[in-house]
Amino acid sequence: MFRLAHFSDIHLGPLPAISYRELASKRITGYINWQRNRRLNLDHGVIDRITDDMLAAAPDHIALTGDLVNLALDKEIEMARLWLESLGPAQAISVVPGNHDAYVPGALARCCRAWGPYMTGDGQKPPKGKGGFPYLRVRGPVAIIGVSSARATAPFMASGHFSKAQAKRLALLLDRAAAQGLFRVVMIHHPPVRGATNAAKRLYGISRFQKLIRSHGAELVLHGHTHLPTVHHIKGPDGASVPVVGVAAAGQAHGSAKPPAHYNLFEIDGAPGSWQMRFSRRGIVAGNGEIGEISGAVLSPPVSDRPDAVP
Repeated sequence: MFRLAHFSDIHLGPLPAISYRELASKRITGYINWQRNRRLNLDHGVIDRITDDMLAAAPDHIALTGDLVNLALDKEIEMARLWLESLGPAQAISVVPGNHDAYVPGALARCCRAWGPYMTGDGQKPPKGKGGFPYLRVRGPVAIIGVSSARATAPFMASGHFSKAQAKRLALLLDRAAAQGLFRVVMIHHPPVRGATNAAKRLYGISRFQKLIRSHGAELVLHGHTHLPTVHHIKGPDGASVPVVGVAAAGQAHGSAKPPAHYNLFEIDGAPGSWQMRFSRRGIVAGNGEIGEISGAVLSPPVSDRPDAVP
């Protein structure tokens, strides 16, 4: 059995000192949002409790689907690097960037330089930017494939993009992993599902992504971005259905419209054609504030097609 943990949207804080020059960009809107909303709803003690529980579960690998920082300030990016190193070694943790990690032009490249060991495919050099994605890591019976949907956007926008170039490379990696009989997990920050979020925050290239999965297949897709615990399904080959699983923000405290922090834990067993996957959410339990199991389900990918659902 292979145990895979998934969490997302850390939004490490508090914000470091920020200069007027650094605010002379899209960051001014993000800074105002931080002061008015995000800093009030995030609790970094919760992140520690979530990660402590996650590490206690002894996962074989950890998947982190983006938004480690808030405004992509240099000091934030460095703080996130140190935090990642405290969490565990790069070979045990796979990261893809989120829109906040690519908040302004040039930020994604800086994140790649700082967090590169956590976003490097087996036998490959660390990424220098979006051209370094997707990457492939093989851990036991599982292929971890990291896709980047992160890009700098205009103020009040948080959209992502799945490009033709990434689609071409992703198809090759999915086929390579399938030929090896691996359980294929695709990581992406923005949900590749229509209606999962509003137009300002959506993924551009959803049709391209879904067409690719329909042709080449995958066993599981993980995402963040929405701060919501969701399970959708998209079509795979031969009418099968591929689970697409989201997660609440790892630093989210009580008192917000979004659910409090949790992480996903997958227990994967079996072989091609007969994979079994136990899926549970662990985090802050409503009412007592303790960390525990919130919900659980068994997913056996690929499964028969059915409407989107939240367990």
